[in-house]
Amino acid sequence: MANDLAALQFQPLSDGAYAAFRTAAHPDSPVTPDDLARLAAGREASEHHTQEGAFLDGTLAGAVTTGRPRLDNHDGWLDVSVTTPSGQGPLANTLLRHGLSTVASAGAHTAVTRVQEDWWEREFLLARGWAEFDRMWLSTLDLRTLDFAAFAAEEARALSGGVTIRPLSDLGGWDADPERHYTLIHALLSAVPSTRPIQVWPYDLWRTRMAALNLDPRGFMVALASDGQWIGTTQLAQTIPARPGTLHNGLTGVLAPWRGRGLGLALKLAAARAALARGFTHSRTGNHAVNRPMLAINERLGCVREAAVITLTRAVGSGQL
Repeated sequence: MANDLAALQFQPLSDGAYAAFRTAAHPDSPVTPDDLARLAAGREASEHHTQEGAFLDGTLAGAVTTGRPRLDNHDGWLDVSVTTPSGQGPLANTLLRHGLSTVASAGAHTAVTRVQEDWWEREFLLARGWAEFDRMWLSTLDLRTLDFAAFAAEEARALSGGVTIRPLSDLGGWDADPERHYTLIHALLSAVPSTRPIQVWPYDLWRTRMAALNLDPRGFMVALASDGQWIGTTQLAQTIPARPGTLHNGLTGVLAPWRGRGLGLALKLAAARAALARGFTHSRTGNHAVNRPMLAINERLGCVREAAVITLTRAVGSGQL
């Protein structure tokens, strides 16, 4: 392979071809063309993005994508994601060089990528100048196993004083009061425990990306104070095409003055009931390793923890390949 790498040809890669290649390399983390299409629909026209295949004699040998990170979208950071068959070190080196050159030309000073902690790429990248920046624990909950009765007293306490939990669909849906919704999301994301404060998407970009995800407003639970103030939310609304019957649980949070009364737990229970009523059986989520309060809630509910997703970074143009 090493002697053939000079003959590699990089060409744009379709969503179907990339999804199939990526899933074959990591079947424990499948990707579908629908996943990629939803990401593309939320991408700004000027946003940097490449998706290329590396071909040898017309055969797809590897893939490399670059673009603006959705999670760590800090100024000057661009994502580099390399996919090769397991153990293809020389090929992965070549793809990394290509990806890093691409983001350098796009003006990035920091490259970021994500791998599961049990993938071979983790040690490969650490040996080449990348460093762990953050980690998120993935976990899955079988909603059918939830013992709602066991949490009844805690739910009652959380909802005392006139607090209610209602789905966004009952509050007028996405277009009823988007500014108030965004204000709540911005406040909650800004307070999420993480290695570096989350850079929240601007309002217009948030609207575009949320619409592109085609989220079901029946899965967005909003906690309201007795005076109608929006004080917390959970998002169990995004289908996962590669995992039928499963919803992705996005942000769950409660405004600071209302924490400590169990509203986070109550929100998740309400969302679980609504998901079961719509025919879904599982919830899957990811939490920053430093977000101990939310990890504790998920553990109590019965979430089964999986391999962590490790975020790795490196300065563009530095280190050894």
